[in-house]
Amino acid sequence: MEKALYLALNLFAISFPLIRSFEPKIRFASKWYALFPAIVLTAAFFTIWDHWFTVMGIWEFNPRYILGLYLFELPLEEWLFFFTIPFACVFIYEVLIYFFPKDHFKPYAKPFVFILIPVLLLLAIIHWDKMYTAVNFLIGAIALAVHWAIFKDRFMGRFIFAYLVHLIPFFICNGILTGGVTQEPVVIYNNAENLGIRIWTVPIEDSIYSMTLLLMNITLFEIFRKRETIQIS
Repeated sequence: MEKALYLALNLFAISFPLIRSFEPKIRFASKWYALFPAIVLTAAFFTIWDHWFTVMGIWEFNPRYILGLYLFELPLEEWLFFFTIPFACVFIYEVLIYFFPKDHFKPYAKPFVFILIPVLLLLAIIHWDKMYTAVNFLIGAIALAVHWAIFKDRFMGRFIFAYLVHLIPFFICNGILTGGVTQEPVVIYNNAENLGIRIWTVPIEDSIYSMTLLLMNITLFEIFRKRETIQIS
């Protein structure tokens, strides 16, 4: 059973959002026309990145907790991760918009972007010898800059709220993947390529990695949704 751990985590992450997608108030399923293209495009980017880092030895996957089905050196579960987790996270984003119509975090959008981008870039430069840290922070800064260039503060407050809420399931799921409740981690990091700072068992870099994954999905989701709205009108 332990070989199905990573698969079970994927299924657990998507189960509730998938079931509740047809709930008549939020109507998440009616937005899949914009969600699925966003997920596919973002997944394409992240799987290329993931494959590169796997080949480079930045991380590896413990055969003890995966089924053993691989595509381009990545286990099936890792491919599923880039579909199940964004699905669940954008669901959180939409649920929060429904239950909190006022964008409470919008006043913090500009400071968030204009402080975090230079901080990430500076850390990437300082730690250029640590590939996961440097590349991760650089891509995170670029993702923030691109989103801001397209939308300014229109959705950034909503994103910040969703990101903060998603940190709860994020640390639970990533804690499981990084050995928080198992004898060995599912995903094994080469600590020479990161800062070595962990929250529970989760590398601090993963919080930025997850931020970028969520932000890219939301950026594309809103682009596709906006284009559909323009076509209808």
